[in-house]
Amino acid sequence: TVSGRFRSCWSSHVLNLQEMGIGKSKKPRRCLVVGLDNSGKSTIVNWLKPQKEKKDDVQATVGLSEESFKYMGTNFTMFDMSGAGQYRNLWEKFYEDTDGVIFVVDSADKVRMCVAKDELGELLKHKAISGSSVPILLFANKSDKQQSLSTAEISRALSLTEILDHPWMITKTCAINGDGIEKGIKWLKNHLEERKEKK
Repeated sequence: TVSGRFRSCWSSHVLNLQEMGIGKSKKPRRCLVVGLDNSGKSTIVNWLKPQKEKKDDVQATVGLSEESFKYMGTNFTMFDMSGAGQYRNLWEKFYEDTDGVIFVVDSADKVRMCVAKDELGELLKHKAISGSSVPILLFANKSDKQQSLSTAEISRALSLTEILDHPWMITKTCAINGDGIEKGIKWLKNHLEERKEKK
């Protein structure tokens, strides 16, 4: 029948569109945002959100905060984890299902750079992370401060060149005005897409 042929044609058309990625609901990219307390994690996540959803006053995260939004055409769900000592053991509970890690460092906090190195090392050693190829994006935040370290200095302090099993990138950022954030997220987005294609 005409209606039968129409349904068959329409079904075939929809299938072709879905194969091209059109008309499918895209699963959000799950990213873990970690780092020591007061590094600027929540301010960075707030900057990424749509203008109407941004908060005027960003408070330090207690435990964790889950934020979902679209940025640069990609749906993200970001788990903004508290960096306070008593909450860092929560990070590993989200390693299993994460697509990418955003590690935020206060580039002006030279005293605690060794602590940041230890926490990054523990993250990379965890079996859920070490057994995967999740991309690691490092934000050297608070780069506007005069005493901030360069990305080269932070790379040495965190021994980033020893990361061999994950694509990684470090970039200077200022969460207050957004400098450097888009550059980093664009890199992360590209690697998330590459990783999805390889699966």
